[in-house]
Amino acid sequence: MINLQDIIVRRGTKVVLDAASITIHPGEKAALIGRNGAGKSTLFSLLTGGLIEDGGRFSFPKSWRISQVEQHMPETDASATDYVLAGDTLLAEAQAALDAADLSGDGAAIGAAHAALADAGAFDAKSRAQTLILGLGFQVNELDRPVNAFSGGWRMRLQLARALMCPADLLLLDEPTNHLDLDALVWLEAWLKRFDGTMLVISHDREFLDAVTRVTVHLDQAKLTRYGGNYSTFEELRSQQLTLQHASFSKQQDRIAHLQSFISRFKAKASKAKQAQSRVKALERMEKIAPVLAAADFTFEFKEPDSLPNPMITIRNAVVGYSDDSGATTPIVSGITRSVVAGQRIGLLGANGQGKSTLVKTIAGSIKALSGEFTEGKGLSIGYFAQQELDVLRTDDTPLEHMVRLSTSLGTNAREQELRDFLGSFRFIGDMVGQAVGTMSGGEKARLVLAMVVYQRPNLLLLDEPTNHLDLTTREALAMALNEFEGTVMLVSHDRALLRSVCDDFWLVTHGALLPFDGDLDDYQTHLLEEAKRKRESITASSAPQRATESVGRGNQAQYRKEQAAKRQAIANQVKPLQKRLEAIEKEIADAEVAQQKISQMLLDNPDRDAIMDMGKRAKVLETTVATLEEEWLAVTESIETMKGKVSANA
Repeated sequence: MINLQDIIVRRGTKVVLDAASITIHPGEKAALIGRNGAGKSTLFSLLTGGLIEDGGRFSFPKSWRISQVEQHMPETDASATDYVLAGDTLLAEAQAALDAADLSGDGAAIGAAHAALADAGAFDAKSRAQTLILGLGFQVNELDRPVNAFSGGWRMRLQLARALMCPADLLLLDEPTNHLDLDALVWLEAWLKRFDGTMLVISHDREFLDAVTRVTVHLDQAKLTRYGGNYSTFEELRSQQLTLQHASFSKQQDRIAHLQSFISRFKAKASKAKQAQSRVKALERMEKIAPVLAAADFTFEFKEPDSLPNPMITIRNAVVGYSDDSGATTPIVSGITRSVVAGQRIGLLGANGQGKSTLVKTIAGSIKALSGEFTEGKGLSIGYFAQQELDVLRTDDTPLEHMVRLSTSLGTNAREQELRDFLGSFRFIGDMVGQAVGTMSGGEKARLVLAMVVYQRPNLLLLDEPTNHLDLTTREALAMALNEFEGTVMLVSHDRALLRSVCDDFWLVTHGALLPFDGDLDDYQTHLLEEAKRKRESITASSAPQRATESVGRGNQAQYRKEQAAKRQAIANQVKPLQKRLEAIEKEIADAEVAQQKISQMLLDNPDRDAIMDMGKRAKVLETTVATLEEEWLAVTESIETMKGKVSANA
């Protein structure tokens, strides 16, 4: 298991972790959450050895293989398939052993190396790699395309596929959904649910976290707190804790005020001096309950539109796509005949590259339609959030300069202080209004684009992946603002929580056409999983002849592998009941930890003395139970490792 006890980590003068403790058990899938800049990525660096703790104790099994998505952009001429295949470190080690055995001519070593290759899944490794690539949104004709031929976002997907290819005991994922569309996201969720190792994931996508995690670790004020359950469970428990803490704090402040009043009134009177002094001591002894230090929630709203034309826009037999300087055209979506009416909430579905952004850009007027008619309603005012914020932002300009230019173009000619106040409502305060946009974080740029869209007072909102760089608090604020918006919304997003809360209608962009989707997001996810299954079956079927060809000439090793497989199976049969007991122990530990959390929450409500004593006894029993279970867990784990060692010795 991963065990951090009283860990201290400093980054410069900032204390990122201060006496932080947490335990993650093998096989658990945990979300690591916290505000931007809290230190989540720092904790990942600690786990991978990129950082050394400044204090405390940190341990996890030395035999564990760790896999994570590399942060640098890959630069290689290797094909997509070969690049992802190289992520299987176990397979690479087995192949290296075979190469060394071939050079030495050692027959026994050659046989052992072939057995290791078989155990590593060498014969279906290529199809597994290609399944990962296709699942993350690539096309069959791109499997042999050089990595350098892909754009940055697609290369990051290959990085993710390479990390998933590694047979890891611990998988670390830092914002894995940022470069994925909804299709790839649904596929990734299904894959991670089948992953049987330990996983820690950082993400701002609440539905993704709910789907793939069952433990939540909250990093707040340099402390780590473990919650049993997914993100929604954490949110509920955290809300209850803050409510109880606030109530306890309020009660204590009332008590302190009462004591202070008594002291002030009677400390000068001889007859009351003794009682006043006792209250001074009581005040000094009183445990200070920390106030709730959560920052004010970020909220905003769209202004009421001046008018609501109906229909907003009518499209007849249109073709959208791109044209180059020579006049050559590349149609993306054809035969579009649709109307966008007042008050409609449309979610655009479809894989990357199908034309969702192209359609939105055409409606926004950023690019021209290749043919057909786009008829705007009288008084149409469009607010456009581009997928790439730099499409509408100037890197050298400041937020204030952006707002001054926007105010001038709209004819409002607002005073500078009014614009500063408006930017302040979007968390651009002090020197930030004069900071160059190019030096800002992705989240800050996204908030600036939102501010500019709101200022325009639109009646038609075109939002293309608005949540890519937004944290959970800002995403919630956006959802609330969109639900109160009186105009029309057209939304492209892989954030299903946002799509569910905002959209009533769904349009599907696929195979060069725009179609109404008769169903909800759950129906769409089912459709995507069926498509992914068909892709996997196609890859498996196409690789079968190759595997049959590779097996020719290995007949002299077949009997050897058969005997080794029988030995491994016998040992596996012995391991199975131990593995079941291990899973039962882990569940018992998790249940005990949940019970401990409930007792801690009840203690915050200032119970009477008898209740406190009862809770103390229960807490002591739970503490002893957890300690006993953890000792048994270590013993069972050691037995399993011993059995697995026999498997390796027999290989």
